[in-house]
Amino acid sequence: MIAESELIINDDGSVFHLHLRPEELAGNVILVGDPGRVDLVAEYLSDKEFRHQSREFVSVTGKYAGKRLTVLSTGIGTDNIDIVMNELDALANIDFGTREVKARKKSLNILRIGTSGAIQPDIPQGSFVFSHISVGCDGLLNWYSDRDSIALTDMEEAFRAHTHWNRHLPDPYFVKAGADMASRFEDCTVKGMTISASGFYGPQGRVLRMPLAMPDMLDTFASFRYGDWRITNFEMEGSAIAGIAAHLGHNAGTVCCIIANRYLKTGNPDYKPQVRKLIELSLDRLMSDGR
Repeated sequence: MIAESELIINDDGSVFHLHLRPEELAGNVILVGDPGRVDLVAEYLSDKEFRHQSREFVSVTGKYAGKRLTVLSTGIGTDNIDIVMNELDALANIDFGTREVKARKKSLNILRIGTSGAIQPDIPQGSFVFSHISVGCDGLLNWYSDRDSIALTDMEEAFRAHTHWNRHLPDPYFVKAGADMASRFEDCTVKGMTISASGFYGPQGRVLRMPLAMPDMLDTFASFRYGDWRITNFEMEGSAIAGIAAHLGHNAGTVCCIIANRYLKTGNPDYKPQVRKLIELSLDRLMSDGR
């Protein structure tokens, strides 16, 4: 039995942070960072069952093309993803009545839709990048046992050597997206290897008033090669989604709209039409054989 201190269940039977009850969670889940983007995605849903809000976690479950879907905001950062992914898995695979793990496990389809900055000059603003490999520079996965069983350890070693990785930083981890999720976006997105940073400024190479521990970080990341792979873009959540999903048996991935190019030092503040196009594409691809 899982203790009350480890899995906190609210008085209404919902999980502690997300305030979702097990029966309210669909087998298909779209994650967005911005709570305001939940309602944008929900515009496309019919038969909406509820709208919950607790802190930055806003959720709606409804139907798209006749199939059930949950949309949930995560807020920013992999620390929030640790909460979201563990509580989604608890909703799917732990009996809240007995506090026991269910004998028959459920695999969720989980897709993060986000925005991102490219670090390669040939990736244009407005394009869509699917993170086939996520690079966690946040350290989150290292808190869980057996991380090497799901990590691309040879690639990690090559990356540390290439970047002369600073000993004060968390060990990076490389994790693949779910194979089924990746296949849905194979023909309509840039094939990405994406850095998940632990912050927006220093951890992504931005300098305002504090110098960087790795001053040449952007150039070093952009020049890394491993076979045909290269680092394509920055975001802040995908590595934790990929890593925790791989550990727990869920089919997950991240797709981002490129709204800036860090190499070219260009940005597009009017990116919302492209994000809407990505939402429409993602709904169609995610729900093509949705559960």
